[in-house]
Amino acid sequence: MRIPVGRHGPRLSSAWWRGAAAVLAGALPALAFPAPSLWWFAYLALVPLLLLVRSASSVRRAALDGWLGGTGFMLAVHHWLFPSLNVFIVVLAALLGLLWAPWGVLVRSVMGGRPSVPRALIAVVVVPSGWLAVELVRSWQGLGGPWGLLGASQWEVTPALRLMSVGGVWLVSLLVVAVNTAVTLAVALPRVRTAMVSVLVVCALTTGAVWMWAPHMTRDGHLKVAVVQPGVIENGDARFVRSEALTRSLAGQHVDLVVWGESSVGQDLTARPDLAARIARLSQDLGADILVNVDARRSDKPGIFKSSVLVGPDGPTGQRYDKMRLVPFGEYIPARSLLGWATSVGKAADEDRQRGTTPVVMTLPGAARVGPLVCFESAFPDMSRHLVRMGAQLLVAQSSTSSFQDTWAPAQHASLGALRAAETGRPMVHATLTGISAVYGPDGGRVGKWLPTSASTAAVYDVPLATGTTPYVRFGDWAVYAALAALALFCAGEAARALRKPAPTPPAPPARTAHGSPTRPVR
Repeated sequence: MRIPVGRHGPRLSSAWWRGAAAVLAGALPALAFPAPSLWWFAYLALVPLLLLVRSASSVRRAALDGWLGGTGFMLAVHHWLFPSLNVFIVVLAALLGLLWAPWGVLVRSVMGGRPSVPRALIAVVVVPSGWLAVELVRSWQGLGGPWGLLGASQWEVTPALRLMSVGGVWLVSLLVVAVNTAVTLAVALPRVRTAMVSVLVVCALTTGAVWMWAPHMTRDGHLKVAVVQPGVIENGDARFVRSEALTRSLAGQHVDLVVWGESSVGQDLTARPDLAARIARLSQDLGADILVNVDARRSDKPGIFKSSVLVGPDGPTGQRYDKMRLVPFGEYIPARSLLGWATSVGKAADEDRQRGTTPVVMTLPGAARVGPLVCFESAFPDMSRHLVRMGAQLLVAQSSTSSFQDTWAPAQHASLGALRAAETGRPMVHATLTGISAVYGPDGGRVGKWLPTSASTAAVYDVPLATGTTPYVRFGDWAVYAALAALALFCAGEAARALRKPAPTPPAPPARTAHGSPTRPVR
């Protein structure tokens, strides 16, 4: 394959090879996420794609490279959905990949050719801002939610977790892309190498300063929380019996709360008072409330809901949270009249679940306050932040990844708890039916061991509580607003520069001579 050098640098001679390279380059960052969890690779993973896009020979080619790179990224990060959605996952990835087309144009505009040092410094700001804008748009629940945000790959890196307490996962995404941009420019353009090395030093020093400066939460007591993970049991009644037996084994351990996973109860407790009574007896025996998750058709309103229900010694306490953000295609089909055919090619929802309308903070008998989330709601930074602002001292996510046991999905999902804990300064329990279950302290660090997908067990965790308010809880998504402002300023500057640029003068007509004319030139 011949690789000629053009005005913007090396470019692949075949459009097909170039397209394949863009898809592959876009997929590389997936290796930074669990299960491979090569967190360090995130700071280099975008370099091949950036080098490719900046070498695009035209704006159209840059947009195409960006689209294909985004498609590759979406496919790689969500590849475990293929057994459920089959070929439809390719369609979804290609549609979401379109969000990266403008980013490709942006990369070529600011990084293409031989930018000056000031232009390279601008690139280190606007290229990450453009990437973050894409992450923001695709984080809308209707487009699949914020799964695979680049900053989420840093879930076990302590300095990065401290950055999240200041600006959320968004701030870490900006840092990761900024480092990739600086490395790309340093590799491609020796003339800006010194400036880019200085940028990398500033990023490292800033991260270190935030690590030391960001306020630590004050530890304030603890809760003994038990997680019940029954394992892969397809039959709902058998799963309930197994959960019941595992919960009974906790007797004498003086727990404060027992958490069952998502869809741990398959029938409405109001319609099945016998099931409610069995859970209540467990609560009475343990001296602790039990947070179950009911996935069933409600008896008091139409439709199927997924609900976190707190059950005490006297039965359901009345504290209930109905899941608000549903999984597209898994729990409902967006625009079902248009996309309903997805049920014929995969395991899409035959009937849409119903949404809850408001977050809920539950109060335990000992006055501790718990903020429940269900399934992939743990991927949304704003939901946990809102619960903490409502007074939640402990975040609890009830989940089930039983359809994806042998994939990267359980580890990816479990890692999200670290992000939410670090952002909010509150501990988080991630309890699943089939693993991986995990618990994190207020700083995002692990508490105890993960319960793997092979385990059918109950485990007790001594969960530290904390008081105080992180900058992220106080100020919210300021990093997103700063990125959008940077993009707006850049676009305004580019527009002003285009207006100031003089229009090209038309070429002068050729002079007539005695022996020729414009139409009959002299030979």
